[in-house]
Amino acid sequence: MIFTVHKGLVYLNSIHRIFSVTLLKRIAAVLGLSCVLVLPAQANPVNIEVWHTMTSVHKSEFEKIARRFNNEQKEVNVVLRAFPNQDALRKAGEKAVAEKRKPNLVQLADNRSPEIIAQHKDIIPLHQLLKQYPMRDANWFLTQTTGFMRDGQGRLMAFPYMAEIPVMFYNVDGYKRAGLDFNKPARTWPELQDHLLLLRDKANFECPFATSHQVTTHLENMAPINGALYVTPKNGLDNKVRGAQLNLLDPVFMRHLSIMVSWKRSDLFPFNSNGTEADAMFADNRCAVITTTSGALARMQSAKGLSYGVAPLPFYEQVVRTPGAPYVSGAALWATSGHTKEQDKATMSFLSFLAQPVIASAWHQRTGFLPLTDAAFRTGDAAFYDRIPGARQLVDSMRNVKDPNSRGFRLRNYPQIEPILSREFDAALSGGTPPVEALTKGVDQAKVLSQDAPAPAPRRK
Repeated sequence: MIFTVHKGLVYLNSIHRIFSVTLLKRIAAVLGLSCVLVLPAQANPVNIEVWHTMTSVHKSEFEKIARRFNNEQKEVNVVLRAFPNQDALRKAGEKAVAEKRKPNLVQLADNRSPEIIAQHKDIIPLHQLLKQYPMRDANWFLTQTTGFMRDGQGRLMAFPYMAEIPVMFYNVDGYKRAGLDFNKPARTWPELQDHLLLLRDKANFECPFATSHQVTTHLENMAPINGALYVTPKNGLDNKVRGAQLNLLDPVFMRHLSIMVSWKRSDLFPFNSNGTEADAMFADNRCAVITTTSGALARMQSAKGLSYGVAPLPFYEQVVRTPGAPYVSGAALWATSGHTKEQDKATMSFLSFLAQPVIASAWHQRTGFLPLTDAAFRTGDAAFYDRIPGARQLVDSMRNVKDPNSRGFRLRNYPQIEPILSREFDAALSGGTPPVEALTKGVDQAKVLSQDAPAPAPRRK
């Protein structure tokens, strides 16, 4: 035998390579021996740090997953560190780099130029780590839902864990009170206007419509859904072509912003922001319909007394007969460079755990982020989709998108451009700036920041 019995003790030498400790205990019990297992000293687990900016339900779900990973194995220990926002994380990151104590994974928001982030000396692209430490589920990654973190060759730059799309949430009880069929939410903007009038007049909503993430929902995604480009030429995806700039003077943007202004004046659209305030208003049953991102689903699921459905953003049938797919955006987990092979391997083991179908499916359904893989979608609990009208159709529609306009867009310094666009959107809705002028100002200022044109000459009044 490979183990020996001596004075009532069971000494374990190389048996642990063949039998489990539980089996040894059973053998000792049969022999009537007390079982004292002398195991070889176990090495300390490899610690990896993950920095993130998740809040509320997203944060608590991520913490649960990290605890589960730590409890199910002893080779790697994940330590999470939460930050209130990206600015706080960035400042801490700069200090960590200077002190040579970088985290292993860091959550960064989509800046619409992942190739530029990947070129930073403190970042290692995910596809490089995948070559050294293959991930079994990586081949299943859905191209459409992970495209915002891929380069021109289709390689993953980062782990696209928080992928989301713009959506429309609507109050089911409100639809019933207004005499509307909650299984048939508005497909077009003119149809939605008819619904909002009924929700205001018959269901007595003081807030028929509101929006969060207004640049994402009312500017960026007006393009792919209505068959237009957001950035010309070719949405900025052709590296050989220079001079990319916003295409906001396309008629679809002028049409939409003008309609939004009219809604504002008629009390159909009392609240708008580029933050998430409208999400809370909807969760509290104060607004009948909102546009936001799919990640808001986590908040809606935790809201008490809320009955809701989810649907794609409306489109303009005068522009396109069939709507296109929206852009996928969100945040991702980026791997940092300069760590030992042992730590890089540990980092990839955690990401592999996150990509497992059961884990990824639960994350998708509890947070509203898109499923990473087809297996994650198919593994999902059918009851989840059954209790939220429109959820299954919405997610299923993103699995096999072939629309080239919806692949995404690239524009240099877009994180600095987006706040400008939000301010111009506000200016138009407030009545201070005509819609066409607001869009033109946004384009002119974006040209300067994207370094594709000189500063525009002051306009004559």
